[in-house]
Amino acid sequence: MKTTDAEILILPGYKNSGPEHWQSRWESRLSAARRVQLGEWNKPVFEDWRDNLVAAVKDAKKPVILVGHSIGAQVAVQAADLFEDKVAGALLVAPPEVENPNIRPRHLMTFGPARRDPLPFPSVTIASRNDPFCSIEKSEEMAADWGSLFMDAGESGHINHESGHGPWPEGLMVFSKFLSRL
Repeated sequence: MKTTDAEILILPGYKNSGPEHWQSRWESRLSAARRVQLGEWNKPVFEDWRDNLVAAVKDAKKPVILVGHSIGAQVAVQAADLFEDKVAGALLVAPPEVENPNIRPRHLMTFGPARRDPLPFPSVTIASRNDPFCSIEKSEEMAADWGSLFMDAGESGHINHESGHGPWPEGLMVFSKFLSRL
């Protein structure tokens, strides 16, 4: 699949993705990409985010590729059964452990518990060994539950601008290879 054959929906996490974040950079580079306004960025409400994502997928005119970061990845996974076969695949980056009672802010726990069933579409999950929001073991467990190809990003923090992943060309290469196999 080529990017022009799909609608690429960018799903940022808590507080949105700023202009230097890899998601924002990809959105500006990929003509088929657009950011989904999931809801309130600074105080996310799961039901709002889920409903806005489902509406965006249903409005799509082409097959959808989801690109979720952090809690954006979790909402994609949680809503997966509501997409009516319109999603062709998903790139899930740094999904947080939404069952962790120590997660901050605490209202992110409303995005859990994590899904335990395989996703109805192909996916790749990329996670870091030192992500402050999820252990590598939990990331691997979630990816296995989802039937997702798991990729270990090494010591990469939360895979965001703050951890040095502005353009993130390695991620774009993984995304490109993933698309070519759909």
